[in-house]
Amino acid sequence: MDTGVRKEELLSAPVKHIDIKQLNIVPLIDQMGDTAFQARNLQRAASIVDLMQQDKDCAVILTLAGSLISAGLKQVIIDMLEHHMVDAIVSTGANIVDQDFFEALGFRHYKGTPFIDDAILREMHIDRIYDTYIDEDDLRVCDDTMAIIANSMQPGACSSREFIIEMARYIEKNNLDKNSIVYKAYEKGVPIFCPAFSDCSAGFGLVHHQWNNPEKHVAIDSVKDFRELTRIKIENDKTGIFMIGGGVPKNFTQDIVVAAEVLGYEDVTMHTYAVQITVADERDGALSGSTLKEASSWGKVDTVYEQMVYAEATIAMPLIAGYAYHKRNWEGRKAKNFNAMLDRQQVNA
Repeated sequence: MDTGVRKEELLSAPVKHIDIKQLNIVPLIDQMGDTAFQARNLQRAASIVDLMQQDKDCAVILTLAGSLISAGLKQVIIDMLEHHMVDAIVSTGANIVDQDFFEALGFRHYKGTPFIDDAILREMHIDRIYDTYIDEDDLRVCDDTMAIIANSMQPGACSSREFIIEMARYIEKNNLDKNSIVYKAYEKGVPIFCPAFSDCSAGFGLVHHQWNNPEKHVAIDSVKDFRELTRIKIENDKTGIFMIGGGVPKNFTQDIVVAAEVLGYEDVTMHTYAVQITVADERDGALSGSTLKEASSWGKVDTVYEQMVYAEATIAMPLIAGYAYHKRNWEGRKAKNFNAMLDRQQVNA
């Protein structure tokens, strides 16, 4: 199919990541508190995320669902990690592997358009996420790198957190781009969990690894993920969750309260603070749109400091994170280094 358009032309304008440090938006968000609808909800959500920063005993868990890093939110998350605003991350594999680690390898996401013949993109090996393009050939390199990392590890079961630490070490060893969520979390001792890790480039790489090493291979233990994140709740009872989108990361994180109770820690408290950004509707009974008040009925989230924001993440997340950053109540927060705690538990097990 000859369209006269070259692949290089379509992949010529990289997505640039938002820098929340450049602009103090606190006055704007504060004004939203005296308006209505989602603007007022967003201001209250921002104030709750700021409360998480003020509460030095609170462990902040950030959950990521949806295509976020490809859409320009990588630096927002890195800045939160850099300033100890986040203590653990629960994410889809796509955000961590196909997007963040993908960029650490030197690849980029590109501005595109949804108004194009996708058959043309397919012929050119260009993948589309709404108005964003990705070079499929670059993604295959990311897939292959996952297999290389798996081949370098001791055979056996590990949590996604442990595998992602190996990804960070690969970045370090090969002098790749360290302005990465994977690497910054590793540097700060912040665990990253991907409960559905195989649902991304990691899955392709691990399938290749296991196919070629049928007797001795690496496997991802999602139950160990659940156990490790529950351990964080047991060790640091007061928690706050800042949820971008819904899906598996949302439910996985909310469920650790119940998991702790099942393990005999019946005095564990519900998540003290909770904010969710979503465009999902609650009326179909699905998880992504279920309200935080509904989660309270399951004993997962307290209702004193909770707020739903019905907005698209690329708009709402930089505003909320930027507000909390410029309020500067993260100052004095110390790194909780849950990676070190979990590694010690592993050695003592």
